[in-house]
Amino acid sequence: MTHSLLSSWLYTMKENPYEQGGDDSDEPKLSKLDEFMLTLNREPIPTNEAMQKGIDFENLVNRTVAGVDESDHKWGAAAAKVAQYITGSLLQCRMKKEAEVSGIPLLLYGRIDALHAGVVYDIKFSGSYEAGKFIDSTQHPMYLEICQDAYEFTYLVSNGSNIYTETYRREETPEIYPTIQQFFSWLKSRGLMDLYKDKWLAL
Repeated sequence: MTHSLLSSWLYTMKENPYEQGGDDSDEPKLSKLDEFMLTLNREPIPTNEAMQKGIDFENLVNRTVAGVDESDHKWGAAAAKVAQYITGSLLQCRMKKEAEVSGIPLLLYGRIDALHAGVVYDIKFSGSYEAGKFIDSTQHPMYLEICQDAYEFTYLVSNGSNIYTETYRREETPEIYPTIQQFFSWLKSRGLMDLYKDKWLAL
């Protein structure tokens, strides 16, 4: 079970599952439900512009942390600011935890951008930001559950020039398990539980 799977489901259910997602390009667009089914089937989702910017910015930050001079890049100054937070951290660490929800044994799994002195950091790129943007995200509840030694989760958000931080402490973070239970109930109602068990089997 991953944060990204739960996040994809919640995004699908938030409004109209049949609404087309994606960017403003002329490429054929999938509905939100179509995108979720790709995720459930563990098939690749076409990378849109927003996703690519996020990938590019995170790579830029990681190169900066590694000592590469990226000051000439249009996002170089912002990447350097983010790098200050995570330099000396354990980067791109994979973490997991065994659990059981609704009688189903699970392996909770996540890849953490950076972990340092009990703080989990996650790098985000967003064209716009308002305080509390990630309050309903499944990411900090999932990662704080997996990483039991961490006491805090901080989103490092940039638009390419400015840096914003959004922090959640363990004691104010809701458990991830009720969301997983709701997800399982939905899968069962749609006849998709067997598909989930087949595609997301932990080997």
